[in-house]
Amino acid sequence: MTQTIDESLPAAPGPAGERRAGNLLVLYLSLGGLAFAVLQSLVAPALSTIGRDLGADTSDVSWVITAYLLSASVLTPVLGRLGDMAGKRKVLIGVLAALAAGTLLAALAPNLGVLIVARALQGAAGAILPLSIGIVRDELPREKVSVIVGLLSAIFGVGAGVGIVGAGPIVEHLSWHWLFWLPLVLVVIALLGAIFGMKESPVRTPGKLDVLGSLILSVSLVSLLLAISKGQSWGWGAGKTVGLLILGVVTLVGFVLVELRVKEPLVDMRLMRLRGVWATDLVALILGFAMFGTFLLVPTLLQLPDATGYGFGKSVSQSGLFLLPTVVMMVFFGPLAGLLNRKFGPKLPMFLGAVSVVAAFALPAFAHGQIWQVLASGVLTGAGIGLAFSAMSNAIIESVPAAQTGEATSVNTIARTVGSSIGTAVVAAVISSHATPQGLPTDNAFTMGFAVCAGVAVLAVVAALALPSAHRRHEEAVETGVEDLPPEPEELHLTHRRS
Repeated sequence: MTQTIDESLPAAPGPAGERRAGNLLVLYLSLGGLAFAVLQSLVAPALSTIGRDLGADTSDVSWVITAYLLSASVLTPVLGRLGDMAGKRKVLIGVLAALAAGTLLAALAPNLGVLIVARALQGAAGAILPLSIGIVRDELPREKVSVIVGLLSAIFGVGAGVGIVGAGPIVEHLSWHWLFWLPLVLVVIALLGAIFGMKESPVRTPGKLDVLGSLILSVSLVSLLLAISKGQSWGWGAGKTVGLLILGVVTLVGFVLVELRVKEPLVDMRLMRLRGVWATDLVALILGFAMFGTFLLVPTLLQLPDATGYGFGKSVSQSGLFLLPTVVMMVFFGPLAGLLNRKFGPKLPMFLGAVSVVAAFALPAFAHGQIWQVLASGVLTGAGIGLAFSAMSNAIIESVPAAQTGEATSVNTIARTVGSSIGTAVVAAVISSHATPQGLPTDNAFTMGFAVCAGVAVLAVVAALALPSAHRRHEEAVETGVEDLPPEPEELHLTHRRS
């Protein structure tokens, strides 16, 4: 693919103006990412309340989450590719406008059908992360990229935690409609910032959208995510669950075959042969599983009555507050991972993050009868997710050409989303399969749930160790034809700035 730079851009402002513009750019991108991530998780703790208010049963109201995940998974690679082709700022404005429209519609939704449509609109914002990372790579000085990318990546984990923490107090003291009114403020600020406070990224990848590949990938992701998210309620052995899983796998194979043959693929399969890419995507899948595992296990354990002998009898609001240490650790360790990346590369923070997540689940798998054990698990989870998520984005950036940042980070985002869906479904199945006659999870359910997450997280450690060194990443890129002998990233960046 040929990378072009728009020659008509105005001359760059002075150093002070550049710093101010860079800071505002990061602010607007952060607000957009935070709003999307908050909306992803904010609804989950309030599903029962929404269902009662709209007269919908549990199975129907779960589509509020399913529609969001399906839309995000399908549209993220398409919009990421369009950003690379047509301009990342232009597509980002469209994505934020769709998020704002969907969030407003959800806040006003009179029935479940309208709310589900609104959530599907919101899901288009899944492309915010790959678009934001591409803009940062194109616009900011090279020495700042790893730290800012670490911050943006961590914000997606932070937003998910904030959503879980904030849902209870909002629903208890206001109403579920405010779950959308409050994030709408962030979205509007981010949208106005993108319109009036950003310049268009100069890097382009000319070409046309791979429509056939987009359709096949959409069918595959919808089939797989629908089966995973609905398998618990439909039954894992039910015909439609098995049928959708088979359809998803078959069409995924078909997608790979098509992409290997088309001239301008939606996802360049040569990228998937790079160890720096596939190992990072595997880490994303696994840690997405783990993150949503803890968001389900910890609040459930905290809210169980004291009378069970292992629950803590906390309210929804109180249990959310116990996740604050997780969120704080994500905020702290995200930028720290960027600093480590600058000095040592992405492999070290990704490995440390994965090890921390293993420890976070191993501790409560052995003992979770004391509140300090739950808090310690949350601290370790936040540190691990903050380190690893930030390192993942930087690993992708360092493994692929600038013009393919959008498609590569889109695939990584999808892997994280699919992992989150699988984690939620698996942990929910573990909890429901170990229940008392009254329907409450047993103590063994939590032991099993934490142990499953710890075991899965071990695979992330292995995948992180498979990440190649910086020198080896470059060699692999040349060997697979993804890169010729490219200019040094700093030289490329200066070229962009001069243009």
